[in-house]
Amino acid sequence: MESFSLTLLIFFPLVGILVLLLLPNENRNTLRWTALIASLVAFGISLWVLTLFKSSNPNLQLVEKYNWITVAGWNIQYHLGIDGLSVLLVLLTTLLTPISILSTWTAVEERVKEYMIFFLLLEIGMNGVFLAQDLFLFYIFWEFTLVPMYFIIGIWGGPRRIYAALKFFLYTMAGSILMLLAILWLGVNGGTFSLPDLIQQGGIPANVQWLLFIAFAAAFAIKVPMWPLHSWLPDAHVEAPTAGSVILAGVLLKLGTYGFVRFNLPLFPEATLQAAPWIALLATIGIIYGAAVSYAQADIKKLVAYSSVSHLGFVMLGLFALNPEGISGAILQMINHGVSTGALFLLVGMIYEQTHTREFKVYGGLWKITPVYGTIMLIVVLSSMGLPGLNGFVGEFTILLGAWGAGQSGVFYWGNVWFAAISALGVIMAAIYMLYLFQKMFLGPQGDVVEETKKHGHAIRDLNWREIVTMIPLLLLIFWIGLYPAPFFNLMAPAVNHLVGMLPLP
Repeated sequence: MESFSLTLLIFFPLVGILVLLLLPNENRNTLRWTALIASLVAFGISLWVLTLFKSSNPNLQLVEKYNWITVAGWNIQYHLGIDGLSVLLVLLTTLLTPISILSTWTAVEERVKEYMIFFLLLEIGMNGVFLAQDLFLFYIFWEFTLVPMYFIIGIWGGPRRIYAALKFFLYTMAGSILMLLAILWLGVNGGTFSLPDLIQQGGIPANVQWLLFIAFAAAFAIKVPMWPLHSWLPDAHVEAPTAGSVILAGVLLKLGTYGFVRFNLPLFPEATLQAAPWIALLATIGIIYGAAVSYAQADIKKLVAYSSVSHLGFVMLGLFALNPEGISGAILQMINHGVSTGALFLLVGMIYEQTHTREFKVYGGLWKITPVYGTIMLIVVLSSMGLPGLNGFVGEFTILLGAWGAGQSGVFYWGNVWFAAISALGVIMAAIYMLYLFQKMFLGPQGDVVEETKKHGHAIRDLNWREIVTMIPLLLLIFWIGLYPAPFFNLMAPAVNHLVGMLPLP
């Protein structure tokens, strides 16, 4: 059974999809429970995979490798594997999927069967991206994730959902075409599409490395999204349904950052070293720009969306510090962002269901009306702004430590330590816009939306049991990572050290 554990992890949601297809459309609660149970079983399988995973081993584990397409000399394999670079992201995916499905219990009332099918298909694609070790197989999963998210935004999204869905699809598809050309070059010239084999072969000329690096980076930078390729993100977040925003921020954006660490760094080490200061510069700009634009927003979802540009700028800064501290902090910050920003989108969706507005300035005084909601929101806000003792601080501090070390070691040879110093301002700016959001929504006199809601026959209520249960796993992770991050660092440390050892550092 262990030899097929990763295949089972990826494709188990298909069982849920088959059951959903057999159920009548009218049985909405049955459809919801079926999708939730299927996603919970997938989460259980990921925990089982974690028990099989040996954190001391830096290499790929639980490898599944079979010949798939061998026509005309093409050596394409069904090749799966997991290591310290991907194990936490797989766990994040399988955790956020059932949480997202649970959040839709009353939010999605139309075409429930199709919605749940698309969500389970999306989980298959995301796990496939994190576990595929053949470039051709990776590309199939990478492109496959676009389809269910396109429909989730386009069918169940807001008033401008078609525009947002098309923009999301076209942006990400444009970058993917360049990556496909690079994949074909590597496969034809290397005689294999196996990522470990291509890394072991090495020997790609420096000028070719630059072109291939840019081709892969275009696809990944759009997905992150890095400044200035971020303009699709606010539209997608604002128009997506709540659960779609949770998965988009929590997992789909991480496909881009994961792509850099899985492909660009080990495949193109010389190009990576030359590109590091440029990537660091763009990441630093993104950190400050995202934070500044977040403060200017009146829509809560747009504020959280632009904050993702800033937070993921930290991730990119850490990855291209090219040292164990920076890369470990970046991977942990991917998890932190998925937890904290996913929680923010869930909380926004919970209040939106009642008030049907996301203009946070019309709220005010919610603390007295919804103390449980306010307490949870405060914890998540403090987490997102990087308060010591909560998860956000650990990742950002480790990234800044790595960036500072990169400046001193010469990786950021014309940036010195200024990238770290300027990026640290992003932490302060995050505190400004997050506390501003909280103050406007929860403190001061009651806003107009409270009275408007009463006029429609119901007062704003506090969180119910289902909504509290939805938030509990994320709250536990916020405190666990913030107070005791060692188990998370231990899972990734050998693989990260192995990766850094491949790079021709000064």
